[in-house]
Amino acid sequence: MALASRVAMITGAASGLGRSTAMRFAAAGARVVMLDLPSDALEAAAEDVQRAAASAGSVVACGADVTSADDVSAAIKAAADLGGVNAVVQCAGIAPPAKLVGKKGAHDLALFEKVLRVNTVGTFNVMRLAAEAMQKGSGVGSTEERGCIINTASIAAFEGQVGQCAYSASKGAVVALTLPAARELARSGIRVNVIAPGLMGTPMMQGLPEKVQVDLAATVPFPSRLGDPDWYAQLAEHIINNPYINGEVMRIDGGLRMSA
Repeated sequence: MALASRVAMITGAASGLGRSTAMRFAAAGARVVMLDLPSDALEAAAEDVQRAAASAGSVVACGADVTSADDVSAAIKAAADLGGVNAVVQCAGIAPPAKLVGKKGAHDLALFEKVLRVNTVGTFNVMRLAAEAMQKGSGVGSTEERGCIINTASIAAFEGQVGQCAYSASKGAVVALTLPAARELARSGIRVNVIAPGLMGTPMMQGLPEKVQVDLAATVPFPSRLGDPDWYAQLAEHIINNPYINGEVMRIDGGLRMSA
């Protein structure tokens, strides 16, 4: 499934990994539906992506909450207007740190629920509705593929650090979704994979003090730097283009294994 002339829906598209993925996909000739919470940042990102696009009118910004069935359904309708959903890349997520027992007492339960709702329930919500839409499409290529779904986990799913209980649990659940979803959707010609990034140079990371960023980058074996969001986008593009990658969790972390 080459990206050219296909329709890709990307969540968390206003910044970071999602924005870089939208830029790369649009430049490759895809028609792109960009999902994020309604904001000026989303509109600005969509304008930038459209300037990078191979054709005019191929980028649509959808203000949407990934946990809302109505919002996601509206975004899928926008994708259908462009020709149907062929690929989905999910980059929406939050990572508020909190210890299980901190100075102010036990971990706030509402915060834990919020992280799981956005990162896990939101991912599942988009995946279920996108898969339903993909099943209605026609297969393409020699494999008769109908679609490709790429979710985003984190290496914290495997090596969660202190203060990441909620985040690690939410991303571990995304990893666990992969194989059963891939097995189920195989009969419909839909692939499901997960990318697990390490320390990426996203706005979330760039909001930390410079010394903290430098110290974190030094922990990466090679190259010893924060990951370029476009490297994530390159991997997402390769997964879509390669029909034999299915049911996989692929790390992109420079060889990093996080300490406690």
